[in-house]
Amino acid sequence: MIRFLKALILLPVAILIVLLAVANRAPVTLSLDPFSQEAPEFAFQLPLFAVIFAAVMLGVVIGGTASWLAQGKNRKSRRKLRRETRQLRYETERLKAQGPATTTLPATVSSAPARSF
Repeated sequence: MIRFLKALILLPVAILIVLLAVANRAPVTLSLDPFSQEAPEFAFQLPLFAVIFAAVMLGVVIGGTASWLAQGKNRKSRRKLRRETRQLRYETERLKAQGPATTTLPATVSSAPARSF
């Protein structure tokens, strides 16, 4: 079922990408020299779809990196909680292996009437 849904979504996307590439194959000049417009030092002739795809891929990488960095605190706290859980499980198993508890329970608090305000 999931394979069918992936195909249902990805097939139209793939068709659109191919159509975009076919429609935009004219070469454009990508200049990396902001100072010289007539004779740029670093310039490349690329098809427009290559420039578009490269920009999209760069945006995905930058967005993914920013998202990963922003979630660093969550990952750190999750590691800490995982360590604490592992330690508590170990301690629980150790206490179960010792047998019945021989400690006494603390005395209960007297049942004094509650104060109302």
